[in-house]
Amino acid sequence: MQQFDEKDYTQKFSLSLWRKIMNYAKEYYPDLGRLAVTMAVSAACDVSFPLMTTYAIDHFIPTLDRPGTMNGVPVFVIMYVLVLLVQVASIYYFLYLGGKIEVGVCYTIRKKAFQKLQELPFSYYDRMPVGYLMSRMTSDTQRLGETIGWSLLDLAWGAVMIVATSVAMFAHDVKLTLMVLLVVPPLAVVSWWFQQRILKSYRAVRKTNSKITGAFNEGIMGAKTTKTLVREDMNMEEFTLLTHDMKKSSVRAASLSAVYLPIVVALGSLATAYALWKGGQQVLIGGMTLGVLQLFVNYTVQFFEPIRNIANVLAEMQSAQAAAERVLTLLETEPDIVDSPEVREVFGDNFHPKKENWPPLRGDVEFCHVDFQYKEGEKVLSDFNLKIKAGETIALVGPTGAGKSTVVNLICRFYEPTAGEIKIDGVNYKERSQLWLQSNLGYVLQEPRLFSGTIKDNIRYARLDASDEEVEEAARMVNAEPFILKMEKGYNTDVGEGGSRLSTGEKQLISFARAILADPRIFVLDEATSSVDTQTELIIQNAISKVLSGRTSFIIAHRLSTVRTADRILVIDDGKIKEMGTHQELLQMKGAYYKLYTNQFQEEQAMEILANK
Repeated sequence: MQQFDEKDYTQKFSLSLWRKIMNYAKEYYPDLGRLAVTMAVSAACDVSFPLMTTYAIDHFIPTLDRPGTMNGVPVFVIMYVLVLLVQVASIYYFLYLGGKIEVGVCYTIRKKAFQKLQELPFSYYDRMPVGYLMSRMTSDTQRLGETIGWSLLDLAWGAVMIVATSVAMFAHDVKLTLMVLLVVPPLAVVSWWFQQRILKSYRAVRKTNSKITGAFNEGIMGAKTTKTLVREDMNMEEFTLLTHDMKKSSVRAASLSAVYLPIVVALGSLATAYALWKGGQQVLIGGMTLGVLQLFVNYTVQFFEPIRNIANVLAEMQSAQAAAERVLTLLETEPDIVDSPEVREVFGDNFHPKKENWPPLRGDVEFCHVDFQYKEGEKVLSDFNLKIKAGETIALVGPTGAGKSTVVNLICRFYEPTAGEIKIDGVNYKERSQLWLQSNLGYVLQEPRLFSGTIKDNIRYARLDASDEEVEEAARMVNAEPFILKMEKGYNTDVGEGGSRLSTGEKQLISFARAILADPRIFVLDEATSSVDTQTELIIQNAISKVLSGRTSFIIAHRLSTVRTADRILVIDDGKIKEMGTHQELLQMKGAYYKLYTNQFQEEQAMEILANK
């Protein structure tokens, strides 16, 4: 299974981090304001009920020193019902607002995160496992939505309740109120101690959750390999270790919360017991009415209930902060490759292109003293120079790891040179937008990637405004139409997830047609025939001669039969051009290309003889 050590987060509870997260909820600030007002109204209703009960006890119920009275009961009942109706309405409204904010924040963050994923370059996906990205986009984002929608709601209600009950208690008995509030300082110390440890445990939970998501992704995508290598037991052992780590961290976090909350409850109960004891003594000596005693008991319970809720919310926010840190890591990731402000001003960006300013691309390509190395890797290219004319077909051959794909990735600006420059049509391509260049690229990979939908949908993916006739013409150009028409539904045949219902050769032809439909000026075939049978290879080779005409083309191939018609063949080794020329010129040189070609020819001949026998 893939191992990836993401960033460890060790900082304490961070208000600045939450301010950043709240910036993504800006459009819901009005709803948050209405939510705060609604919660304040609900809290005011909660505070009103004990006051009304005190009034009822002290006015309507007879005692030894005064008779009871029924005067004012109808008005009291009406007022009580009105307060109750207001509370019911406020509860309905804050539940509605909380749900709206939760869903809205999830939508906004996921939209921003998905946009960020579109902006990040190819190099980011080279080093970031799919499972970690999925975890950030799903469970981590959901956690933030719940926190902003509901936890902040509880904080608002709790704050209003604490202030309102404190004011009411002080108004009736300052000394008793101060004695009750003596438990607040030890409560604060306990809260701080537990929050630090709960946060640490939840960070471990979120980190392990990403690894589990990655393991799920690899297990599903690599199911066939797992079966053929009989790795089921080993995969299960590795997965069990991951889930054990998550269970251990989760149990620790839950255990800390389970100890923390009873401590808060116990301290609150002590304060309530003290209020009942001292208040009871005052009632017996006539220093306090029975109504005021019940008021203090109710308010003491009410005072510590929001404190318990806030304590619970703070514990939950420890978990949410771990999710927030991970989501912000994605949202704040700076792309390795960015267009300069001057370029964006003229040519636009990926989401706001200014195509009216885009110059036409002819296809001249030039490497000028280019150096390149991957991050934390060895240098791949050193003082690499190459000049290619528009419309020329260039083949790159050589051993694995020689730098062939690096050359192509640099041309496509999936990466940028660490020194030197690459010119397109005589201009450093950094002076043009990435979208301008990549809108003129056609790229066919060794492992074709299709998307769920029909064959027609997959071809049209390159240009969504293409007509059915243009889609079918692209398929005919690459000789894909014969197999398409044999399908039950023709172009409307569903390809399955990732093209699972088609053979590798059929998927390759569809991806080839898709690239052609975009009418690119620069075309790249990266081992496009290495995974197909001989018959499909011949079909693709025939298509290549048609569709590459007039386009600057780069062909990376191990099967040298694919590159014989190229205008120039470059033999790349150790990041340098060892040999260059046409197929015939290189054979006559009897160097590296000659050895590669003759060895491959002999192998193919031997395989053919064995197949005939």
